[in-house]
Amino acid sequence: MIDQYSGLDVAVFALYLGILLITGYLFNRRAKNTNDYFLGGNNMPIWTVSISVLATSQSAATFLGGPDQGYRGDLTYLTTNIAGLIAAVFVAKFLLPRFYALKAFTVYELLGSRFGDNAKYQAGMVYLFGRLFASGARLFMAAIAVSMILFGDVAPSSVAIAISIITVVGFAYTVYGGIRTVIYSDVVQCLVYVSAAVLVLWHLMQSIPLSTGEMIDVLQAPGGGEASKLTFIDFTLDFSSAGVFNIWSILTGFVLLNIAAFGLDQDVTQRMLTCKDSKSATKALVSSILIGIPVVLVFICIGLLLFIYYQRPDIMAQATNGAPIPEFEGQTVTIFMYYVLTSLPNGIKAVVTIGIVAAALSTLNSGLNSMSSVAVQDIYRGWFKKGVAVREEKLVAVGRWCMGIVAISLGSVALLCYYWQQYTDTPLLAFALGVMVFSYSGLLGIYFTALFSKRGSPGSIITALLVGFTVPMLMQPYVQSLYLPEAWQFDLAFTWQLVFGTAASTLICLSRKSHHEQPQSI
Repeated sequence: MIDQYSGLDVAVFALYLGILLITGYLFNRRAKNTNDYFLGGNNMPIWTVSISVLATSQSAATFLGGPDQGYRGDLTYLTTNIAGLIAAVFVAKFLLPRFYALKAFTVYELLGSRFGDNAKYQAGMVYLFGRLFASGARLFMAAIAVSMILFGDVAPSSVAIAISIITVVGFAYTVYGGIRTVIYSDVVQCLVYVSAAVLVLWHLMQSIPLSTGEMIDVLQAPGGGEASKLTFIDFTLDFSSAGVFNIWSILTGFVLLNIAAFGLDQDVTQRMLTCKDSKSATKALVSSILIGIPVVLVFICIGLLLFIYYQRPDIMAQATNGAPIPEFEGQTVTIFMYYVLTSLPNGIKAVVTIGIVAAALSTLNSGLNSMSSVAVQDIYRGWFKKGVAVREEKLVAVGRWCMGIVAISLGSVALLCYYWQQYTDTPLLAFALGVMVFSYSGLLGIYFTALFSKRGSPGSIITALLVGFTVPMLMQPYVQSLYLPEAWQFDLAFTWQLVFGTAASTLICLSRKSHHEQPQSI
């Protein structure tokens, strides 16, 4: 499909490559110590952290998943921001002040101070495992887009090559400068891919022969017995995956999901820890949620308009002037890329393609430094080199080696996610969010125990983490088929899986008395 690009497109690509090289040179200031490499010296501006948190939370998952959600569904995903704001209040009140009081490099140091070092190592290992799947799922989505650009398909070999390209470029762009490079590059990439999305939305609106009011009328009554695609709040009590974005799911599972994402997931929390204090970190978090609402709305609206573009030939026939009516017969996960490659004019096509590449790089960069920080601070420094003085230069070097190992691991998991999503046929946004449940359930249980009780022991920590992983795993349809008769198998949304997994891990953790002396600082 790359042969569809014109000389104008190539010129735009060259301009973007120049921007990457310049910003890479400016941002990749060689870090001198671990505080600089992993926390940016605790002096990152609030606005940059806010945009970086936004880019980390969205990137490729929103770039492809937003249109996919709008095309298949409605606007209910936007109501998850209610859960985000509730979670932000929790994180700001109960977690961020404690992290800053401990001068923590990673969020799992809080568990070390509460339950002993073993709890920190165990939680760090669970985070690394869970983040591999979460970031790997996002990398897989980015690879879908790059595969469509390069090869025009999403065959396994094409996706594998795309994953390799993104991984190598993202690693090279990030490895020397550390978190400071990641945050500033997130800002650049976020501005690029949001601008690209606005261009696509504008072109779609020009292509559909309806006024804005008429488009709204069509989406309210899409035909074929379908419910309104402009539904914002869904009050249906549906526990299945089809009801994952109803209000009851949002006020329960999504609140837990966002608490874990903002406060227990090093990937996002590390960015907030680069601010000078907890108040600044809170401002960055809240502003990222508020900025994210219109950004996600743009991507979902693209999917809504693509529904009219491809599913209402009676409308599009009015604009073709005898030309073929737009048709789409591929997999729904490729709907956005199919439109970009077949319907956008030269120039705009290049800008949108660049936006996709920017989202892909942001997806990878977001996981590299955070996972490396946990591997170095909680595993290497705290476990393998416990009690041994290690030079800062050595730790930074180990961090870079860990980043390389993480990059290879993420690429491998991304390829696994390709087959996983093909098997489940889950919408991309739900898939990206659902894979986090396996690590978040256990982490939520032990943090709730640490914050609101004096119970819990190192032994109950590892049990709670295992239970938090096992409970959601047993609820997966491909696992249920191994131990349940077909008549007893059920479909439960990942949000409710998270609720049950968190409840089980919390009860397990509370079942044991604490024998670790708690410091006065927390």
